[in-house]
Amino acid sequence: MSNPIVRVEDVVKTFGKVTRALDGVSLEFEPGIVYGLLGPNGAGKTTLIRVLTTLLRADSGYAEVAGIDVRADPVAARTHIGLAGQFAAVDDYLTGRENVEMVGRLYNLSPAESKRRAADVLERIHLDDAADRTVRTYSGGMRRRLDLAASLIGRPKVLFLDEPTTGIDPQSRLDLWGLIRDLVAGGTTVLLTTQYLDEADQLASRIAVIDRGKLIAEGTGNELKATLGGSVIELHVADADKTRTLEAMSSISDDVTFEDSQRVVRLPASDGSQTLVAVVRRLDEAGITPQDVGLRKPSLDDVFLTLTGRGAAAAEAEAEREPARRPGRRRPNEKGERR
Repeated sequence: MSNPIVRVEDVVKTFGKVTRALDGVSLEFEPGIVYGLLGPNGAGKTTLIRVLTTLLRADSGYAEVAGIDVRADPVAARTHIGLAGQFAAVDDYLTGRENVEMVGRLYNLSPAESKRRAADVLERIHLDDAADRTVRTYSGGMRRRLDLAASLIGRPKVLFLDEPTTGIDPQSRLDLWGLIRDLVAGGTTVLLTTQYLDEADQLASRIAVIDRGKLIAEGTGNELKATLGGSVIELHVADADKTRTLEAMSSISDDVTFEDSQRVVRLPASDGSQTLVAVVRRLDEAGITPQDVGLRKPSLDDVFLTLTGRGAAAAEAEAEREPARRPGRRRPNEKGERR
């Protein structure tokens, strides 16, 4: 690949004496795409974002953004990046416009330039109609969009979005997807971390899967799915029928699995619909009536389960049990450095 916009080589970050949040991570990708970083809670996604955005120093390894070594020249790197974290860091008692203009001033833009750019990004993310309302009247989705606007006022080459749709309603989530697509169409490169597999599948041109601080797979969505082979059959059965179903399916395939979080039995459909016919016939012979049965192609959820040993639903449930921490915005000083 020529001239990657982001390049990471063997990055290690340790907290304490033994906890390796990043364990030799390497990746790179070209400009003008959404690059998805997928992984369960605690996998190292946010740590990698913080290293790339100069908020953390890696213990070892090399990382660059827009051709700039983020460790050797963090001030220059910050002129090319934008960051929207997991929580909208906005001031409830200012208007949306005042929030964005304030961030522009913190980046040492003149009052006139801050005002002009704020108007531009608020229109770009469809908040111009609500720009002069105080933020405490905004919905969760509007707050996320406002945080995105603040991240865009510096006109970054690379925008880092750390789980931007966590905790918002489905419609706001779809709205943000549309905004991300618009940003990329306008030339912005996006690194998106997410636990939502459909989000990565919908938005990302390339996807990396990270778990326990290691990069364990990388490729397009279709490439990752292809590693699992052909179609799969899913059987949803009552708890009382779980053991008998697993036994019955073992006569058809040696690769039968059960995902407890979704209560589903899976097996490969090596012969497509013919395997499905065999499954239905075997269930009938065993006197088992499934709650649902279907034939489908592998999904990113299957990839996630195979690579990490747990499905996305379990990972999301794990994340929701984590206590929420609401970090404040790290503001740039007059040199562009974040305090």
